[in-house]
Amino acid sequence: MKPARPYFLDLAAIRLPIGGMVSILHRASGAVLALVIPCLLYGLMLSLRSPEDFQRVTDWFSGLFGWVVSMGLIWALLHHFFAGLRHLGFDLGWGEDKLVARKSAWISLFAAAGVTALIALWRLA
Repeated sequence: MKPARPYFLDLAAIRLPIGGMVSILHRASGAVLALVIPCLLYGLMLSLRSPEDFQRVTDWFSGLFGWVVSMGLIWALLHHFFAGLRHLGFDLGWGEDKLVARKSAWISLFAAAGVTALIALWRLA
């Protein structure tokens, strides 16, 4: 017998495989990048308007909050790129085996985090 409707679905209790997590993060990072583009264009417009506005934008990105935001956006861009390459491989029929798909998910996750960490260390130096 089927359970009576409505059925409570506890999303926090669902254990997605790593491929599902990477796929969800791929969508989320794409959405974040799409929503941030107007803000980045506004900052670019301000930086080109006058030397004082350029200094304001530079000061904002030089602060801790600007550093954290820029590192988050760099991670989102890199994760979206690596996970997108993974999905393109699936479209071409590469890596559809369960073990290979799991490995490619871990590789894309660690590649985005690793390159972001390298950029963060380079920027701190």
